[in-house]
Amino acid sequence: MKMKGGMNQILKQAQKMQEELGKIQAELANIKVEGSAGGGMVKVIANCQNQVLEVIIDPEVINPDDKEMLEDLTAAAVNQALENSQKRTQEEMSKVTGGMLGNLPGGFKFPGL
Repeated sequence: MKMKGGMNQILKQAQKMQEELGKIQAELANIKVEGSAGGGMVKVIANCQNQVLEVIIDPEVINPDDKEMLEDLTAAAVNQALENSQKRTQEEMSKVTGGMLGNLPGGFKFPGL
């Protein structure tokens, strides 16, 4: 009997954690992170659902004769913003999971995460 009660408690805790994770996922759309390149000449604002919300380019970096530099700076800023998004998402999720998700076997994912 003790084992059954323990299992029920574990299932209740898992369900509560899943509900809290669902709430956090909804909130992640409102958390903004930034990436930049070229000393801030190109900035990218993204949310923690890996959606780019805004790209800000300083007019000084716009040179029609050096289009490749602007493309490289933009790509670098986007990559940094998405990396910051992933870090922030992990921080937010660990508030609920206590870091448990980081200890799962490699490649194991919860649906929707």
